[in-house]
Amino acid sequence: MRHYALTAMPLALIACSADNATGQNASAEKPFKTSVIADFDSPWAMTFLPDGRMLVTEKAGEMILFDPKNGTKIPIAGIPKVDSAGQGALMDVVLAPDFGQNKTVYFSFSEAGTGGKGVALATGTFNQASDGTTKLAGVKAIFRASPYVEGDGHYSGRIAFSPDGQFLFFTNGERQKFDPAQDPKSTLGKVLRLNLDGSPAAGNPLAAKGFHPAIWSYGHRNLLGIAFDKEGRLWEQEMGPKGGDEVNLIKPGLNYGYPLASNGSHYDGRDIPDHKPGDGFEAPKVWWNPVISPAGLAYYSGDLFPQWKDSLFIGGLSSASLIRVKLDGEKASKADQWDMSARIRDVEQGPDGALWVLEDGAYGSQGRLLKLTPAT
Repeated sequence: MRHYALTAMPLALIACSADNATGQNASAEKPFKTSVIADFDSPWAMTFLPDGRMLVTEKAGEMILFDPKNGTKIPIAGIPKVDSAGQGALMDVVLAPDFGQNKTVYFSFSEAGTGGKGVALATGTFNQASDGTTKLAGVKAIFRASPYVEGDGHYSGRIAFSPDGQFLFFTNGERQKFDPAQDPKSTLGKVLRLNLDGSPAAGNPLAAKGFHPAIWSYGHRNLLGIAFDKEGRLWEQEMGPKGGDEVNLIKPGLNYGYPLASNGSHYDGRDIPDHKPGDGFEAPKVWWNPVISPAGLAYYSGDLFPQWKDSLFIGGLSSASLIRVKLDGEKASKADQWDMSARIRDVEQGPDGALWVLEDGAYGSQGRLLKLTPAT
């Protein structure tokens, strides 16, 4: 298991983008039991195949085909070169809505290119030979953030498909450059709506106003989770600056404020005006200060934990926690925060309604895959 530098620092003082406050009061009792299923090398994201196997991405650029039933791990060939410095990684992985027919896998990764570095969205065809050899065939990048800039932070790169399977939503972080989040020509600091081939979707709300045609919403920082609820609402979570981590209800054409409004402050101590009514910006539905350093986002609709239906689950990095946010229509409220004693990078609902959690594998945390089932 590879660990990164600074492992001697206390876990609660470390966060993905130097967010260094600890989490809020954690729920003492856990209503779930935790089973350790596997150990990975700094995993970043996961998704389930129809047969119950999983695709797991690792920071350095490996994608693994994993079978939870027997623990078999098979490296997947065909992944492009990943620039994994800093917060760079082989990032999200999601199956196409019609995966059963075309075996298409969508994934995101950070790369070096003209002007610096950026996040790319790519597709490939899942192909497993009779001898077990597995690859993504015909891999191609279908969208790249613009512009590419210097630095290794705030790539974002999360992927979600609309409930009707017609559109793809993709997050581009503002790359720790602040102003691009408000720049209409840049995709940085934005939620994007694309066609399945990566082209900007027709009818995006800001294109007629001169914005980049892919932009769906803007004024975001580091967007590390997006998910649709049962009514088709799009929820997003993002890391705030020094304070002000957020859960947002994403609506077309709205400006979510960063860096002009935030419930946090700049790291150098400069104030950022808090969200307030009438400021022209869409305020978060839930926010944290001290931070939780959110990573990953799952909407829960399963039957194994019926009391948690219509909840969002978020991994906590610096807070070393699993967080539940309760939804009520367009409202959201903090519900639970459980101490996991490790940085949590991703959370996913499994086919049977269990919660699956990936540890981050950095700063003293392992990179384990955990399965959460009811305690009784």
